[in-house]
Amino acid sequence: MSTTDRSAISRLLEESRRTLDRVEPGDLEAVKAAGALVVDTRPVEQRHRDGELPGAVVIDRNVLEWRLDPTSPDRLPFADDPDRRIVIVCHEGYSSSLAAWTLQQLGLRHATDLVGGFVAWVEAGGRPLEAGPAAEG
Repeated sequence: MSTTDRSAISRLLEESRRTLDRVEPGDLEAVKAAGALVVDTRPVEQRHRDGELPGAVVIDRNVLEWRLDPTSPDRLPFADDPDRRIVIVCHEGYSSSLAAWTLQQLGLRHATDLVGGFVAWVEAGGRPLEAGPAAEG
């Protein structure tokens, strides 16, 4: 994305990131060890091509809010703590910022995302698991 891009979506992305305490790729393991829920929203094609993010829960982006909203009748069983830190991971860290911001609007004030997404995590030394069948929300 160009630094001179002043499209509406670029402005929204910039605005959404102001509320996020974004996680650096090298800090993801420590954040996860501290109890954060790491959610991989990458499409199945990307996960098969690039590998799985160890310890992450896979939730399709199109149902993310319904699965993580503690007040939703369609939430996942472990999504019952509105104070839990949630780290959203996408491919390059763009859609994850918007998704985390949306989760904050639902009351999940500790929702955030991974700077640079899965790509940056791998570049920082992350080791993906070989892709395989995964449960999807």
